[in-house]
Amino acid sequence: MAVTLSEAAARHVSRYITRRGKGVGVRLGVKTTGCSGLAYKLEYADEIAPEDVVFEDHGVKVLIDPKSLPYLDGTELDFVREGLNEGFKFHNPREKDRCGCGESFRV
Repeated sequence: MAVTLSEAAARHVSRYITRRGKGVGVRLGVKTTGCSGLAYKLEYADEIAPEDVVFEDHGVKVLIDPKSLPYLDGTELDFVREGLNEGFKFHNPREKDRCGCGESFRV
């Protein structure tokens, strides 16, 4: 099982943690919501919980709770700029369908 970061995502997370002055990495997860059933969660983590599964890519730690891991296994987190917009993008090979607004997905 693995979750990875693109170089762009790792750079963005590293810069943000440096500006914040604290943090151990980024925490990824899923929550039940939306018309397709699941939505991604992303937040900066200040500490590693005992139950966290920890991956490291490009020098950045990715923390995932065990319940979310089956939905995220194989996912790459990318950071993209499209015109004036920028943000994280999940490339999840387990995704079977995504709602029209792009807010939720199904595996």
